[in-house]
Amino acid sequence: MHHRKKEEVLETIRNHIEKANLTEAEKSSSFKHIEEWYAEDKAFGTLYEKLAEISPAVEGLLGELGLI
Repeated sequence: MHHRKKEEVLETIRNHIEKANLTEAEKSSSFKHIEEWYAEDKAFGTLYEKLAEISPAVEGLLGELGLI
């Protein structure tokens, strides 16, 4: 997913959580988990890009492993 699209999705999720009937603690926990997911997703994307620069065969390998 394109970076800008991910940002839009993340903002939409944040807005829905903010409007949800949740306690402040639940909202805080939800935001924390989303931020962690986003950071992990971004890190994997960066790792994938760097590995793909090394060899085009990496994409096939990651696909076989079920990682992409």
